[in-house]
Amino acid sequence: MLGAYVAGTGVNAIIPARGGDVVKLAIAKRALPEATYTTLASTIVLMTLFDSVVAGALVVWAVMLGVLPGLNVLPHLPSFDFGWFLRHPRLGAAIGGGVVLLLVVGIWWAALRVEAFWARVKQGFAVTRDRSRYLRTVVLWQVADWSLRLATVYWLLRAFSLPATLHNALLVQVSLSLSTIFPFSPSGIGTEQALLLYVFRGAASRTVLLSFSVGMRITLTAVNVVLGFSAILLTFRTLRWRRAVEPDRAIESPG
Repeated sequence: MLGAYVAGTGVNAIIPARGGDVVKLAIAKRALPEATYTTLASTIVLMTLFDSVVAGALVVWAVMLGVLPGLNVLPHLPSFDFGWFLRHPRLGAAIGGGVVLLLVVGIWWAALRVEAFWARVKQGFAVTRDRSRYLRTVVLWQVADWSLRLATVYWLLRAFSLPATLHNALLVQVSLSLSTIFPFSPSGIGTEQALLLYVFRGAASRTVLLSFSVGMRITLTAVNVVLGFSAILLTFRTLRWRRAVEPDRAIESPG
C-alpha cells in the first residue's frame, strides 16, 4: 500500500482532478488481488479522514487569526483556480449541485448493481473497529506524515530567508491544503501561489514570496514525481501508467 500511495502522489503532482487515485487503486489491486475495488476505494477514503480533520482544524485556526482572504477577496486573487465559481455563484452552485447529484446517483447505482456493496465498504473501514490498532497502524503514520510536511516547509522557509517559525510553517500548510480542495490544476498550482502571497502580504516582498512559493512547488513536485514514477516503474515495469492501469479500470461484475 505504501507503493500505491507514493505512486498516486507522484501522478497527482502533475495530473489534475486526482488522476493519481486511479493509480493508487491499480497498484493496491496488484498487491491485494483478492480485495475488491470497492473495499480498496473505501480504504483510501479512510486514509483521508485524519488528514481532513487536521487540515480542517488548521483552516479554522487560520480563520480565527483573520489571515485568510474573505469571500469578497477570493474571486479577485490572481491565478485563483476556482475564482470563476465565486464570481458566478449561482452557476457555480448549480454545477456543484450537479456533481453531488451524480455522486449520489453513482453510489446508489453501485449499491444496486454490486452485490454486498455496503459490506465491502465496511471492509475498508474495518480497522476503525479496533481503536488501538487504528491509532497504531494508521493515525501514528499520518501524524509522522504531517510532522514531516511541517519540517519540510520550515526548512524551505529558511532556505528562502523567510521567518522560519512553527506559526509560519502552519500558515504555509494551510495554503497548501486549501489549494487542493478543488483539484482543477496539478497540486493546486496557481491557487497555492495566490493564497501564499495574500497570507504573507507585508511579511516580505512579493518577489521573495513568489520565489519561495514557486521554488517550494518545484521542489515538492520533483521529489513526488521521482518517487512516484519509481514506484510505478517497479510495479508495472513501465512508466506508461495510463496503459498499465487501463485493464484494471473495468467495473467489477455483480457478485
